[in-house]
Amino acid sequence: MTTLQQILPAVAAPRNAGLRRASRVLRPARTVPGALVALTTAAGLGATSAEVVSGLLGKPLGWVPVNELVELAGKSTWPGTATTAMAAAGAGALMLLLAVVPGRSRLVPVETSDPLLVIGITRSGLRRTLRSAAQQVAGVDKAHVRLRRRTIEVTVTTGAESSGQMLRQVGTAVGDRLAGVGTLGTGEVVVRLRKRAV
Repeated sequence: MTTLQQILPAVAAPRNAGLRRASRVLRPARTVPGALVALTTAAGLGATSAEVVSGLLGKPLGWVPVNELVELAGKSTWPGTATTAMAAAGAGALMLLLAVVPGRSRLVPVETSDPLLVIGITRSGLRRTLRSAAQQVAGVDKAHVRLRRRTIEVTVTTGAESSGQMLRQVGTAVGDRLAGVGTLGTGEVVVRLRKRAV
């Protein structure tokens, strides 16, 4: 008896699917803005409800000037409160935008063989390992690595006797280290040369 998996050829999941899944999982949560909004709303509504309940019992706390606010609302017209209402609506829209738009991930996704497992490496850790790989090339005095959105920019400082061959060696060393780490979606490696002042 054969199963459906034995009959149909195995279809490998595309690399981009793993990158999308890992990026979604490693996306930072908006906990700080959410906590600030929740605490501010809870404090304001808690003080207001405590004031209303104590006012109904005949002993107002005086935390929230309810009577003054009711009088102000009775005297105000729409053009007088439009600015305040627009500011409150703008603040609410900004908070919703902060909650919806994802933050920048501090981790670079790493490829795994298990589709249920997501691993990431810190951006500073990846920069350090790539800088170490670049500095191991003969003739490189110093290296600086910048992780861009679509490229990895490696700037090497060398002596006056450097050549294009060294740039290819640095690119190969950094590319091999990237392949060894197995990062997803890091883009191409761009190597720049800076000659040391003599």
